[in-house]
Amino acid sequence: MQALARVADTETLLVALDFDGTLAPLVEHADDARPLPASAAAVAGLGELPDTFTALISGRALDSLRRTASPEPETLLIGSHGAEAWTGPNAEPLRLTPEQVALLARAREAVERVTSSHPGTWLEAKPAGVVLHTRSAPDDVASAATDAARRGLGALDGVQLTDGKRVLEASVVHTNKGEGIRALRELTGATAVLFAGDDVTDEHGFAALESGDLAIKIGPGDTRAAFRVGSPAAFSSVLAHLLELRRAHK
Repeated sequence: MQALARVADTETLLVALDFDGTLAPLVEHADDARPLPASAAAVAGLGELPDTFTALISGRALDSLRRTASPEPETLLIGSHGAEAWTGPNAEPLRLTPEQVALLARAREAVERVTSSHPGTWLEAKPAGVVLHTRSAPDDVASAATDAARRGLGALDGVQLTDGKRVLEASVVHTNKGEGIRALRELTGATAVLFAGDDVTDEHGFAALESGDLAIKIGPGDTRAAFRVGSPAAFSSVLAHLLELRRAHK
């Protein structure tokens, strides 16, 4: 509560949040994910306050993030672990070089070979990457598929691999959520940042935080975040309390 009060009192606040496992419970099929109503309402309320910016920083591609999260118009968006960004109507779309396009095609072929021989796994195509999903596969199949994909993708020079919860992502754009947070801090002029996330990919975001910021880990697992809550539902209460504190400040 003291940490929330401190960031709520800052001059310009950036509330940057992961989506899956943070605002929305994890589900077997990614397209079924939706933010918890209480969390969505709190984020919308924060975005209406002066000198307060909200952002979603997700591994999802921007189109998928918009479709599932239904963000408010003022919410800033970082997708594909930082490879895509929407910071307003004049935001530049992601453009790959011809070399990156060719490399992405080879990465997709590598993952397709894995999914074709490992039942329950599937491929997700992104503008700058390709993802192996194994949540629907038995544990042994998931492990074998991940190992096979890692070997195939590891042979492609220039591909960045990122592990997540039952996913392995290959990207031809080298970035992470920490770089996304740094870019949003500069864009907004934030004097404090609250960042919350649940996955190993969010550790890059926690590492980018500075003195006076607030890092919150959702759920179990090793983390460098100073604070932890047990579930997305518990985090809804955190966001609601932050909204109350920030309204009182503003």
